Amino acid sequence: MWLVMGLGNPGRNYEHTRHNAGWLVLDEFARRRNVVFRRSWRRPVQTAKAALEGAGSLLLVKPTTYMNLSGTVLPALMRPAGMTAKDLIVVTDDINLPVGRLRIRAHGSAGGHNGLKSVIAALGTEEFARIRVGVGEQKDGQSLTEHVLERMNAAERKTLAEMATRAADALECILTHGMDHAMNEFN
Repeated sequence: MWLVMGLGNPGRNYEHTRHNAGWLVLDEFARRRNVVFRRSWRRPVQTAKAALEGAGSLLLVKPTTYMNLSGTVLPALMRPAGMTAKDLIVVTDDINLPVGRLRIRAHGSAGGHNGLKSVIAALGTEEFARIRVGVGEQKDGQSLTEHVLERMNAAERKTLAEMATRAADALECILTHGMDHAMNEFN
C-alpha cells in the first residue's frame, strides 16, 4: 500500500493559491481514479482510497492542519497500516522551480519548506519520495508568505492546472514504473 500526501491549506481563503499545488495534483489524480475525498471525523485529513494497476492500493491524503503542521497526521495513518517512510510520496509546491516545472526526488531535505519540515519531523527521516511542483519565485518587494498565499490570476491557474496534469502523470509513473524511471522521464 502507498500513502500519497498532497500538501496545502484548508478553507476557501486558500483555494487557487500556490501553496495548494499539492492538493491540486491529488485532486487531478483522484479525478482520474474516479474517487472522491472525504473528511475524516477522527483526524484532521481528507482521504480517498484508490487502486492503480501495477501499484496496488493507495491512500490519498490531504491534511487539513495547515501547511506547517502537515506531518502531524502521518503517524496515526501509517502505523496501523504497517507503513514506513518508504511507502510515502509527498506532493508539494516549490518556489525554487519555475511555474509548471517538476522535480521528483527519492529523498532529500526540506529545502526551507515548512510543510516538508513538518513531515520530516513527524517521521524522523528524510527518506520519503516527493514531487515538487514549481510555482515560481516571489516578485520584488513581495514576501514569501504573500507569494505562496496570494490568489493566482486566471492565466496562472491555467498554467498550474496543466502542471497538475503532468504531475499526476509523474505520480502514476512513480507508482507503476518506479522512481528512477519517473525521474528520467519528468525531471
